[in-house]
Amino acid sequence: MDPEIVVRKLRASFKSGKTRPIEFRKQQLQRLHDLLKENKDDIIGAMQEDLRKPAAESILMEVEYVLSEVCDAINNIDDWTKRDYVPKNMINKVNTIYNTYEPLGVSLIIGAWNYPTQLTFGPLLAAIAAGNCVLLKPSELSANTAALVELLVLKYLDKDCYVVMQGAVKETTAILKCRFDHIFYTGSTMVGKIIMRAAAEHLSKVTLELGGKRYDILR
Repeated sequence: MDPEIVVRKLRASFKSGKTRPIEFRKQQLQRLHDLLKENKDDIIGAMQEDLRKPAAESILMEVEYVLSEVCDAINNIDDWTKRDYVPKNMINKVNTIYNTYEPLGVSLIIGAWNYPTQLTFGPLLAAIAAGNCVLLKPSELSANTAALVELLVLKYLDKDCYVVMQGAVKETTAILKCRFDHIFYTGSTMVGKIIMRAAAEHLSKVTLELGGKRYDILR
């Protein structure tokens, strides 16, 4: 897949207004809930193949963690998106003043290898709740989980609004040349700097969760 073409199609879907209605977002969040619930065993199996991750950890820190976040989003999205009325002063006393929360557009989510379910579907559910279209790039280092993510997203979620692309450095470099409205990345500080430079070309908003820090525990 050519990332430019994929992003162009995602932007067209966003501009059509398809992701804006709250009911559409709830529907897609429910579909994500179904994806995780109905395929829990396959997801756990894929992570065991990739990481030798114990089933108990996969259930608690990956699948159930994201399911809890999905339910929270479904239950609270009406409050999150309603108008936020603000105090008025003498100058605007006769006006109605409020903040409204608008989706950004097309988001890029680059997942992490060590928590390939939580750090892929977690940011995805937030982007869905916010009304964005998404290009999702799972980590190639967790290959079995990445392949399953692509299969399940294609099966459960709207194909016009949420697309998975696979690849390593070469493919990710090509993806980063495209213009996104927001980029979410979890990983190393070195790659985080590369993403910041790429985002600066388009003044894209960026969220980075970076490792590489040393923490000492004192007793």
